[in-house]
Amino acid sequence: MNSLARFALAPAALFLAAFPVTSSTAQSSGAAAPYTVVETGRGYARLQDAVNAIGQGRGTIRFASLRFADCAVQAEGEVTYEAAVPGQSILDGVACEDKGALVLRGRGARVIGLVFANIRVADKNGAGIRLEHGNLAVSQTWFRDSEQGILTADDAASAITIDKSTFTRLGTCEGSGCAHSLYVGNYGALTVTRSRFEAGTGGHYAKTRAARIEIADCSFDDSRGRGTNYMIDLSDGATGRIAGNWFVQGRDKENYSAFIAVAAEHRTHPSGGLVIEDNDARFVPGLDRRSAFVADWSGDAVSLGRNALGPGVVRYEKR
Repeated sequence: MNSLARFALAPAALFLAAFPVTSSTAQSSGAAAPYTVVETGRGYARLQDAVNAIGQGRGTIRFASLRFADCAVQAEGEVTYEAAVPGQSILDGVACEDKGALVLRGRGARVIGLVFANIRVADKNGAGIRLEHGNLAVSQTWFRDSEQGILTADDAASAITIDKSTFTRLGTCEGSGCAHSLYVGNYGALTVTRSRFEAGTGGHYAKTRAARIEIADCSFDDSRGRGTNYMIDLSDGATGRIAGNWFVQGRDKENYSAFIAVAAEHRTHPSGGLVIEDNDARFVPGLDRRSAFVADWSGDAVSLGRNALGPGVVRYEKR
């Protein structure tokens, strides 16, 4: 990955930084409804009412360019949540069911161009998206300044894809366990592409128990992290591919012993043939320490290809 690609991974974040939106400014500019169900053209003042209007069917909710103190639970159907202008629709500070801004347990959901910010709850697991069932596709979305970006339950029959999205200042170990920037349960498959993880505030950047994974062309920038752990934690083992990513480990770590961990907790899924190649991993400038690029507890034949590793980064450790 070249230097230009590394810093072109956060379209929603960069757009919002350049063109900030506040609810008072946006609300005074027109009478358009905050949420519109595209298929019917009907507007709604509450997100939950728009979700309920789609019900068991399939539909798209278009968000106005506003900062929303709102949340919703999707219990059925297939819903697309889409910003009219990517980066200018912000779900800020409100969690439903003491879980997240969007609590999803329908057949499936797509999230396009939204911003999730400042989500915190009593058990320290406040998430932008709390996924309990069904497929999920996320693109051009920014998760920031919350306890977790995305947190899921288990659904081995479903898949998650994340593309061109940014995870900033997420994670905490203040609760009974740690929260993470991205935490995926025992899903069938997880794909993360062209996305950026940065400035974590605890836990791992990407922790997943999915059986199959693809994490490619992403940036993991821990240079401003605080009390963080692994960049990628395949907690239960996995097959698939980790390739074309850029990793920088920072100074302030709770655990700096590895960049990528394979089956550190359980061997639920086989890891034989997991491919890790064409990545770039190093420490922040001036940092002198030792860490494993891949720490492997699986006992399987992980395929470790060519990777560019900085001084002090050990290629592989069997643990």
